[in-house]
Amino acid sequence: MTHNRTLALLLALAAPMTIPAVAHAEVIGTTVPLKGLTVADVEAAVPAGPQREAWLDWLARSQAAMARDKAMLEAERSALAASGQDVPGPPPTGNSARTMPLDRDAAWYGGAEARAIADNVVSFQTPAGGWGKNQDRTGPPRAPGQGYTISIGQAGAHAAQDGADGWSFVGTMDNDATIHELAFLARVQEQLPGAEGDPYRQSFARGLAYLLAAEMPGGGWAQVWPLQGLYHDALTLNDNMLINTTELLQQVGTGAGPYGFIAPEQQAQAAAAAARAVAVLLELQVEVAGQPTIWAQQYDPFTRQPVPARNYEMIALSTGESAPVLTFLMQQDRSDPGIVRAVEAGVRWFADHAVQDMAWRRLSETERRLVPEPGADPLWSRFYSIETGKPIFGDRDLSIHDDVNEISAERRRGYGWFNGSGTTVARDYAAWQAAR
Repeated sequence: MTHNRTLALLLALAAPMTIPAVAHAEVIGTTVPLKGLTVADVEAAVPAGPQREAWLDWLARSQAAMARDKAMLEAERSALAASGQDVPGPPPTGNSARTMPLDRDAAWYGGAEARAIADNVVSFQTPAGGWGKNQDRTGPPRAPGQGYTISIGQAGAHAAQDGADGWSFVGTMDNDATIHELAFLARVQEQLPGAEGDPYRQSFARGLAYLLAAEMPGGGWAQVWPLQGLYHDALTLNDNMLINTTELLQQVGTGAGPYGFIAPEQQAQAAAAAARAVAVLLELQVEVAGQPTIWAQQYDPFTRQPVPARNYEMIALSTGESAPVLTFLMQQDRSDPGIVRAVEAGVRWFADHAVQDMAWRRLSETERRLVPEPGADPLWSRFYSIETGKPIFGDRDLSIHDDVNEISAERRRGYGWFNGSGTTVARDYAAWQAAR
């Protein structure tokens, strides 16, 4: 059965929504930004006992790791200043994943081009063991005193959310950072079984230890670790962070392919962390009136309830995160009734919430709007209200709207408010059903 036919059947069984022109568009709410995790938060949320101690230890290790990261960079820069040398500029930006290809022939990873990339990766690993994001890995290795990431020393356009001192995303799995670096290093070391491969294996081991140290008590990860504050401290699914991290740890846990060099103890630790993450995913599926729906972008790590992220990313169900979660769950052990229940409920939710006869169009370089278009392919809003099940939209001023055409032009053209994620869900579900 083709995915188009599957999608048509799903939509026929459900009640897809049509969004009429909003006669009286309204600001329906205001997002309250997160402040980040503190000792006081732990003490207020977790009863005294072993679990509270685990959280306090995790917070303390985060603070100590950031202090070490900053101290080591400062020591390098002090040495440069003492010798009259300038601090190097930030490394070049770029799409990290594209500059670390994972689909080349095995022999390529033992060649000069791949090793140059791997040397860059090793050099930019933070003392804590992670990596930053959005960096061109084909550039030269890190020079003494140079920032570990592209953000250090840079004032972002939205520094209040991204790190006012430029110290942001210094160790993250966001945008596939750290995960992709580890996968690349594993491929390179596999082609260099002797001493030449030792630096890459050692870097991988430090990166794996970083992932295990960054894991929240009970499973899952914050967007940034060591913790950065604000929404970055929440338990994060955004940009497929949790499922991509879990997939890597599952692969490491098997010891298959390029991961055969991992010590059995570390393999077991990776497999256990991955299993906890799958359990967390099942727990995080939002229920409404006792029925499972889909997932949010980020969650309070204690209550496991949805929380906001950036100013325009309010508490909501998120299709952009949920479609890959469903695909990931379809790849898990289907003998687990919890997984089957989660998949069936999520697929049904997507069918019920397709937007019909509307198109998300770029009308000019500066204007993008949702417009009527009979017969258009079905769309799904990025965000849906948990309470009403209807699409909602946010703006930089923290306002929440019921009409995407009423938010600022900058946010309309600068964010993916609609997508075709439900079509992907239908395709993958058809394959999953056929494999039963």
